[in-house]
Amino acid sequence: MNLKRLTTLSVFTVVALTIFILESAIPNPVPIPGIKLGLSNIVTLILLLNFTPADAFIVLLARIFLSAFFAGQAVSLIYSLCGGLFCFVIMCLLNRFLNGHFIFITSIFGALLHNAGQLGAAFLITRNVGVLAYLPFLVLSGTITGLFTGLCAHYAQKYLLPHIPRS
Repeated sequence: MNLKRLTTLSVFTVVALTIFILESAIPNPVPIPGIKLGLSNIVTLILLLNFTPADAFIVLLARIFLSAFFAGQAVSLIYSLCGGLFCFVIMCLLNRFLNGHFIFITSIFGALLHNAGQLGAAFLITRNVGVLAYLPFLVLSGTITGLFTGLCAHYAQKYLLPHIPRS
């Protein structure tokens, strides 16, 4: 990996981590665990559109591990990894299938699978089928937040594209 690419991916990691930390500081307006905007996913979407899936995956993993380190909870690492990996796989597949178009659709499905991954992790950890009661709420919130995040990524990358250094 050359220095320019490493620096660019490091900056994207810092941006994603900063967004995650700022979003974590905002009180959740919905009293249901697991519902949040997922704004740091904007960075992953921009990377999928403008870089390789491997680059996006490196930044995603770095953000997940660093956010777990700064948040200080090992359980959050498990939830974030499960959700992040599910989300990443579907976003890569859809981005490839849709040729980088309709990023909001990619984002919606990413949010839905992120929620599914976290719900699956919660079920495996708690062994309680009751966690599945959150599914309808997570589907609704994932659709709304995924749409919002996808639209943010779409418009942000339009303005960022001329300024993003590539290797």
